[in-house]
Amino acid sequence: MSSPGKRSWRLLPLLAALTAGCDLPGRPDPADRPVPADQVKDFGALYATHCAGCHGADGKLGPAPPLNDALFLAIVPDAELLRVITEGRTVTPAQKSPMPAFARERGGPLTAAQVKALAEGIKERWGASKPKAQSLPAYLAPPAPVVARSGDRAITADHATTGAATAERGATARAKTGEGARVFARACAGCHGSQGQGGKNGDRQVGAINNQAFLALISDQAIRRYAITGRPDLGMPAFDGHNGRSAEFRPLSSAEIDDLVALLASWRRSGPGKDH
Repeated sequence: MSSPGKRSWRLLPLLAALTAGCDLPGRPDPADRPVPADQVKDFGALYATHCAGCHGADGKLGPAPPLNDALFLAIVPDAELLRVITEGRTVTPAQKSPMPAFARERGGPLTAAQVKALAEGIKERWGASKPKAQSLPAYLAPPAPVVARSGDRAITADHATTGAATAERGATARAKTGEGARVFARACAGCHGSQGQGGKNGDRQVGAINNQAFLALISDQAIRRYAITGRPDLGMPAFDGHNGRSAEFRPLSSAEIDDLVALLASWRRSGPGKDH
């Protein structure tokens, strides 16, 4: 039979473990507790849940424009990136694009802090490298000039309703569309076809962009972004790239990009191209 003294010695390791603060087996670790969805602030977790399905797991090679793109991140204003995540995008005032609003006040699932974490995280994760081009086109199109005021509301040239304003707007649109056709011929037709009907770049099939299903889903601003940044993950050149273009190609200017957007917007209004 063991003496009381010997039994006491055998208990010493257990007492030492308890006094050292070791958890007993099966005790939950507070760090493993589930975090409520509205309290998740980690960029990786938020991006994987809400963005990767469209923009790709690593910010590229998804059906939506790549976010892992140094040129895009160099030109998109912080406030605009935050706004788009907050509000989503529209193709026209009456038609939404596939990019939804994510902020709760706009019907989305995320708090303002989570939207901010996404906007800041996109630039922190993928915006470190700088594009080679020295002069970059503006990401946003220049605002239309103010031609009148109604109380505190400014009326811009693209919303004025007088006969003269309407006629001038039509003439301007026709001129920009004509210039856009010339820009398209030298910068885009080599891959997308003379009328945007699609074509080839080497062995690679390039999809049609004079296509009502495509144009109904893409805003003028998204068209502008593609004209500037291209899709580097899919081989589409940026505004200054030479892939699929002639050796004499010169970079597109901001004005030429404006005209190119006007051309594609006119296709949205007028229907499919003649080559379809």
